[in-house]
Amino acid sequence: MNARDDSVRLRGAGSPWRRLRAGLRGWGGVGAMALVCALAVAFALLLPLSQTHVGDGGTAIGGRGVAHSTQVRAEDCEKPQDKSLSPSGGDGKSPTVDAIKARKDRRLIVGVDTNSYRWGYLDPNNPSGELEGFDIDLVHRIAQDILGDRDAVQFKAIPTSRRIEAIQKGEVDMVVRTMTINCARIEQVAFSAPYFVTGQQVLAPKTSKITGYNKSLADKKVCSADGSTAYDNLEAGRKNGDLPASADITTTVPNQLDCLVKLQLGEVDAVVTDGALAASQAAQDPTVELKGGLFTDEYYGVAMKLGTDDLVRQVNRTLENYIKDGGWEASYEKWLHPTMDQGDKKSASATPPEARYK
Repeated sequence: MNARDDSVRLRGAGSPWRRLRAGLRGWGGVGAMALVCALAVAFALLLPLSQTHVGDGGTAIGGRGVAHSTQVRAEDCEKPQDKSLSPSGGDGKSPTVDAIKARKDRRLIVGVDTNSYRWGYLDPNNPSGELEGFDIDLVHRIAQDILGDRDAVQFKAIPTSRRIEAIQKGEVDMVVRTMTINCARIEQVAFSAPYFVTGQQVLAPKTSKITGYNKSLADKKVCSADGSTAYDNLEAGRKNGDLPASADITTTVPNQLDCLVKLQLGEVDAVVTDGALAASQAAQDPTVELKGGLFTDEYYGVAMKLGTDDLVRQVNRTLENYIKDGGWEASYEKWLHPTMDQGDKKSASATPPEARYK
């Protein structure tokens, strides 16, 4: 199927992964989950991402150079989630979009997560072997709007720590991977309007005395993903006193899901990540839970190369329509409602953020 990337093809009929998957039906407890997570991460990190550079036989837009952009600079930054470009009207010149349409292999190249339950993951119980989740639904909608085929996508597994680099080097056209819009990143990549709002939260074992992002983290080992806003917040918290000085934040990992594995193995005491991801991880493992409330505001956006203004405008038009016609809500109900909402009580994330443009 043309929507699969190299990570999916690794799992063909008769592969060791498929045989292992058959033996681990269902999430099946903490031990099985840790093994599945670790193997999924290993497969994702082995992908040959460097093969897609423009100029090196690849097909992604932009090459290695960083283009100039009309996006706002970080020093002028306030509310970075409100600084994207207004949606395109479907007319005018669109060199980036036209180049995507003109490819011999007519597919959108998108960096995603393949390990985040209900966001972008490979369900071991799904015989199709296709990626699925909230972010994956959005990618299919963008491909439908640009290429007229929701499956005209080449997915590439991108670690948290390589999201920006993969865009800048032209390995992908965009990244749709629970990526927070912030002031530092808008100097490095161009963002769409926000498509989801959440915040940072603490995840720890149910038996732990940790109560949230507070003094209960004193003398505890806390895990976060390298290059994530979670680590940035932990580092800032150490400096401003919000986090106890004795909290150990040195454990960082390439992929956020690695933190859950370390938590399950007892190598760390807590994980700090986006609340939406933490809720999905708590749904995977009944021995862990969210501790305390959200302590930041995080807005996810689709990230693209600086200077690809026409692509940014196209994605923003897709987001507007996706929300208006109920596609966003349907995807939320399918993937995130079971983990984020409690009975009739809706999470604040259940409503898409309002788009504001500069």
